[in-house]
Amino acid sequence: MAHRITLPLIAITALAATLVSVAAPKPNLPRENFVDAIPETDVKFEMAYVPGGEFTMGSPASEPGRDANEGPQHRVKVNGFWIGKCEVTWDEFDKFWQDPSVLKADQDEATKLGPDAVTRPTNTFVDETYEHGREGFPVICMTHHCAMMYCNWLSSKTGKAYRLPTEAEWEYAARGGKETPYFFGSDPEKLGDYAWFKGNSPDDDHVKGTTYKVASKQPNPFGLHDVYGNVWEWTLDQYDPTAYERFAKNPLSLNPVTLPTAQKWAHVVRGGSWADQPEKCRSATRRISEENWQKHDPQEPRSIWWLTKMDVIGFRVALAENETPELVGVKPRVVKK
Repeated sequence: MAHRITLPLIAITALAATLVSVAAPKPNLPRENFVDAIPETDVKFEMAYVPGGEFTMGSPASEPGRDANEGPQHRVKVNGFWIGKCEVTWDEFDKFWQDPSVLKADQDEATKLGPDAVTRPTNTFVDETYEHGREGFPVICMTHHCAMMYCNWLSSKTGKAYRLPTEAEWEYAARGGKETPYFFGSDPEKLGDYAWFKGNSPDDDHVKGTTYKVASKQPNPFGLHDVYGNVWEWTLDQYDPTAYERFAKNPLSLNPVTLPTAQKWAHVVRGGSWADQPEKCRSATRRISEENWQKHDPQEPRSIWWLTKMDVIGFRVALAENETPELVGVKPRVVKK
């Protein structure tokens, strides 16, 4: 097990100052898919271009499996953006976790370093895969803070302003231009062609449910794999129970987002997981993070990096074509309490 790095505060602060993201908020890229690489590694990942447009966000009251927090429906317009074709895998995440140029700060040190520092996760003290696969499999169990810090690290490495997708961007990309419960229509019987969920996980090769290698199912119309199932995916938004009602008062909401705060809870995950029934894998389904997600964490205070045993949570990254002012340089703000 790796030893925790301990440095004088002056040295820590000096190191952190060199790691602040300087990514440009407007990438100079053609409006098409592209492959990016993590510098100084052999790891690459694919980004799918999603042209901007309007859609109806949320679900109608008549949609089977609907939860009250999916409404009221409202019209939304999003700008063009890129989004990961796949969920972030351990192959990518381990480069962040093991990056020797980034401080593996404990919670006290992370608090002292402030919001501009790029730090990396501390140890999990348990098997971080929870007996799921690793190479080619989605990374699991990270907190919202951890997912956001990965995006900041990736931005500092690539020079592109990566972040988590907003709820609106995620749902727009997941729908693939469709307003049916699923991007393939309304019949959940077809879900197995596109997703790993409780109905096909476990399969013939596994005795219990599990995650699966990304991109092993068919993609949606925008080319996104595992947008349903495999793991729930963090979005950028802090959860606001009144947000949909406020948005519904507007004829059209442009790039809506509820900015993340210093509060550890609650944030929104989307898409369902390998452990969920089909109704949890719809485009409009929302799940809200809560303190109970860390009930198995024996530490005091509990980690700001890991969700112990929540092996159904992951994420994918996004990149705005022309970032909205309120999201330029967005950073995680959660610190030790």
